[in-house]
Amino acid sequence: MSGHSKWATIKHKKGAADAKRGRLFTKLIKEIAMAARMGGGNPDANPRLRKAIDDAKAVNMPADNIKRAIQRGTGELPGVSYEEVSFEGYGPGGVAVFVEAMTDNKNRTLPEVRTIFAKNGGNLGEAGSVRFLFQKKGYIAIEKEKADEDTVMEAAIEAGAEDVRSTDQYHEVITDPESFLAVKAQLDSRKLPLAVSEISMLPTTEVKLDSRKADQMIKLMEALEDHDDVQHVWANFDFEETS
Repeated sequence: MSGHSKWATIKHKKGAADAKRGRLFTKLIKEIAMAARMGGGNPDANPRLRKAIDDAKAVNMPADNIKRAIQRGTGELPGVSYEEVSFEGYGPGGVAVFVEAMTDNKNRTLPEVRTIFAKNGGNLGEAGSVRFLFQKKGYIAIEKEKADEDTVMEAAIEAGAEDVRSTDQYHEVITDPESFLAVKAQLDSRKLPLAVSEISMLPTTEVKLDSRKADQMIKLMEALEDHDDVQHVWANFDFEETS
């Protein structure tokens, strides 16, 4: 999980800049509307919506924006109809890349995503080409210097986590998707600072990259995430961090 945690935390730090220019707000509004459309507008009965609202509040999205996004999803307000799509491909060094997107025009998004892969040392693959290399899991990372391992493990396992492990910098908590919110709530109740908390596509194997290919791979990931239709990007790469 070490490569995943490195990218997840790089992305987390980048999120502050995304929020400032409104890009993150746009992605979250899409997710809130889709979650409300798929599972209804009551967050107490819709875990996906509850998570999306929590994410929006974490970046200080105004309550009115959240409310309108929910109403667009439930049909109470008019809005663009989005479709969930996924793309699979390869990055530098043969890294597997899985992309989740939300678009109102797949025929526009597909060639744009293909171009991003091609410009950044990768290529778009066929459906099913890399999906089998990932598992859908809840993923939470806590900086080691901010929490004791025993405290994290006790709280996480008590709430139903599958696994707790530590890397050089983080305690990582893995859950099944259904238990994610309960585990997150338990960790929040212990006042543990969560650096990352998300439903992720975790890689089952990882490809080790040298520094040059790692830089290329990060540029590919950032270019994909910067696309307005892309919601999430997952990849199975790891690399040595330089000080």
